[in-house]
Amino acid sequence: MTNRSIKAGSLKLEGLGFEILSESELAEIHRATLEILRETGVKITSRRAREILAEAGAEADHSREVVKFPPHLVEKAIHRAPEQILLAGRSPEYDVEVGGKNVYFTNFGSGINIVDAKTGDLRNTTKEDVADTARIVDYLSDIDVYSLAVTARDCPEEAVYLHAAEAYLNNTSKHCHGFSGKNSKECIAMGAAVAGGEQELRRRPIISADVCPQSPLQLMAEGAEVIMDCAEAGVPVTILPAAMAGATSPVTLAGTLVGHNAEVLAGLTLAQLVEEGAPVMYGSSTTMYDVKENIAAVGSPELALCSAALARIAQYYKLPSYLAGG
Repeated sequence: MTNRSIKAGSLKLEGLGFEILSESELAEIHRATLEILRETGVKITSRRAREILAEAGAEADHSREVVKFPPHLVEKAIHRAPEQILLAGRSPEYDVEVGGKNVYFTNFGSGINIVDAKTGDLRNTTKEDVADTARIVDYLSDIDVYSLAVTARDCPEEAVYLHAAEAYLNNTSKHCHGFSGKNSKECIAMGAAVAGGEQELRRRPIISADVCPQSPLQLMAEGAEVIMDCAEAGVPVTILPAAMAGATSPVTLAGTLVGHNAEVLAGLTLAQLVEEGAPVMYGSSTTMYDVKENIAAVGSPELALCSAALARIAQYYKLPSYLAGG
């Protein structure tokens, strides 16, 4: 039995509704996205991914590492993707089912520095910090899913996600989200060992991954491999661009939404070609670029605006979403 969630847009005399895009605007964003995917394409540096897409009818230029997507291929992938996805906890009482208007909460990540609780000093995060954050989330009833909160910077870089997975899987009974990078197969194998085997992990995925395309319009080999590995294993993956309006995406909201959408749909199409019905979440950490500070303005009003718009786009496609809060 899954947790009962609050419902977005419930008819109550409390709270605030916010409709940011009309149906016609959503359709226009979709058409513009298909045009970009067809005419400009996405740079995908994994040859295996390019070959899978080319075999399905995409135009792959291996010398430039660019794939152009015919609209019918993208729209077929959207229809193949599941509308709801189970994010299982190690304890069934912590199961959540994302999709529709269900709303759940998770912590944000992944931090690389922390103020030491004992000394007050700013220091690099460690594997022990990963375990500590998992225990905190396990205790907090208002957080439904553990997302990798900090990086295990005291571990070898080539196995950092594997060490992090060991830390959080041993310290929370809630669903664990956030593995990525070159350790994806090993993290999936670890999840299977904990869940009781590959088929049990497919039936009740207790772990999930995220992949961040490089805006504008790039999916690096490491991220493409995570998408394909997860699709093969039946493990959910979030495709989560982190575009910066005015730097790595157009300064306008509409332009940023179209580029962001193209990156998500490129990854979604790849996943559905590997395994029809592969569980994919529509993700976003997209925000504006802070020119003065030379950083992504996470937590700005613009991030909230982008997240609200992208949540609406995900609903337009009937896809579960995983979005940064404002």
